[in-house]
Amino acid sequence: MQAIKQQLNNAFEQVMISVSGLPTCNANVVTASKPEFGDYQVNGVMAIAKQMKCSPRELAQQVVDCISTQALGLIGRLEVAGPGFINVHIAGPFLLEQSNNILTDPSSFIRSAEISQKIAVDYSSPNLAKEMHVGHLRGTIIGDCLVRVLEKLGHHVIRQNHVGDWGTQFGMLITHLRELQTENNNTNLQLADLEVFYRDAKTRFDEDAEFASKSRLSVVKLQSGEAEYVRAWEMFINESLKHCETVYDKLGVTLTRSDLDSESRYNDDLPQVIADLDSAQLLSQSDGANCVFLNAFKGKNGELLPLIVQKTDGGYLYATTDLAAIRLRMSQQIHRSLYVVDARQSLHFQQVFAVARKAEFVDNSLSLEHIAYGTIMGKDGRPFRTRSGESIKLIDLLDEAVKQAHRLVREKNPNLNPDEMVHVANCVGIGAVKYADLSKNRTSDYVFDFDTMLSFEGNTAPYLLYAGARIHSLLSKAAGSGDIGRKILEIGEPAERALLVKNLQLPEVVHAVAMDCYPNQLCSFLYELAGLFMRFYEECPILRSTGETMASRLALAQLTVHTLEQGMDLLGIESLEKM
Repeated sequence: MQAIKQQLNNAFEQVMISVSGLPTCNANVVTASKPEFGDYQVNGVMAIAKQMKCSPRELAQQVVDCISTQALGLIGRLEVAGPGFINVHIAGPFLLEQSNNILTDPSSFIRSAEISQKIAVDYSSPNLAKEMHVGHLRGTIIGDCLVRVLEKLGHHVIRQNHVGDWGTQFGMLITHLRELQTENNNTNLQLADLEVFYRDAKTRFDEDAEFASKSRLSVVKLQSGEAEYVRAWEMFINESLKHCETVYDKLGVTLTRSDLDSESRYNDDLPQVIADLDSAQLLSQSDGANCVFLNAFKGKNGELLPLIVQKTDGGYLYATTDLAAIRLRMSQQIHRSLYVVDARQSLHFQQVFAVARKAEFVDNSLSLEHIAYGTIMGKDGRPFRTRSGESIKLIDLLDEAVKQAHRLVREKNPNLNPDEMVHVANCVGIGAVKYADLSKNRTSDYVFDFDTMLSFEGNTAPYLLYAGARIHSLLSKAAGSGDIGRKILEIGEPAERALLVKNLQLPEVVHAVAMDCYPNQLCSFLYELAGLFMRFYEECPILRSTGETMASRLALAQLTVHTLEQGMDLLGIESLEKM
């Protein structure tokens, strides 16, 4: 079904164009903030009246009169309010028709976008040869939510896991490995050893000039393709990817090895990037490094800020690889390229995008978008780390979430059998971590707190999971007595109507997330939906009602759990029928 908001926007914009004589008009339809303002509100009349230099209320009334004469099936009642707002009350028969269409054919609920786009989403992006830590959580789950939403709308999504698998760190790792092999003849490294192995190699690199020199030479040999060095590099990559896959499986994230977009992929193209920047007369030298200076980027004292693309020793940087990747995506005819990366990289991406356009690596057919996110903080207000100040391993954090959820679920429902207990604890624990992150505005920092995210009260995953399980329990009891609602027959109470309208707003929320890339909009919707169901449940007896009233309310409960679970799935959270 087409989103109600989109239908209203289309209808009012056509009438506004007819009434005003202007070539284009923005109806600016928004969801009403309060029930007394209707279901939706048209806010675009005042801007048009300002252009026409006429009374906003008079213009609003003309629009209302024209809409009314068209007798649109979706509009029940209109009111001109305030300085020129139009309050819209959706027609009851339309609400019933739309909701029953969904109950008959759930696949019709969220309609594909009118124009399918090819969209690359760059997310997660860990550095290999190290374990994923808590800093990788936000980029991984925000990116996964966005690809789920975009694919739901029919877009062709290309997942890009731009892993760091190249550069100096692999030279030091290979050198350290070769020396250990010589001493111990031991090549059997496990990933747990590899984390310690990396720290030992880094310490030697920082403190031993001879080791650092050997490491740089190892990079040269690796880049030249010497078989022994390539084999060692492949071993580190394979072990690291096994660990990443364990984390992704635990999180229920849809990334696979086929989605790798590693730095090494672009290695051969980097000299050409430098040459092309030089040909475009954008390249300058600063302290021996190749840089691009653009007037748009200046420091506090007005000095131009460089985008360094090649170091004094000839090595390349993230910027060089990003420019090569942008050029590749342009050649692949991608429409949008989304970079789900920490907000601290904002200047980097602003510069890279600007240089790519200045160098004509990309044109306006490709939208380059940095989907920035804030930092996970500890209760002390500092970036979330262990007590010793080290980064927290992501797998350890997830295991702890499941452990605490298991304790909580056992307290709430000790009658679950052991297998059910394990499954529920896993869904609640992982869901709580993901939802706590996704429910925050992604550009904001937030405090990581197990007690808050595992609470059954407030805007949390356990609250939503419980709401879904409660509806399933209700429907199961009704089915046991032979009372199954298949069609919503009436809207008798305000709580019924409010819940029904909210259900039908899911498509417009999903389209908004796809456009603006803020998953917290979907979380807020689901939280409001669950709250409206609880109100409906309290004010409108279901199993104690009879006949068509019972059947209708059961159908509304069925619609609600379908909406709730579809939304949770788009967040990447598994729903539960029993808790």
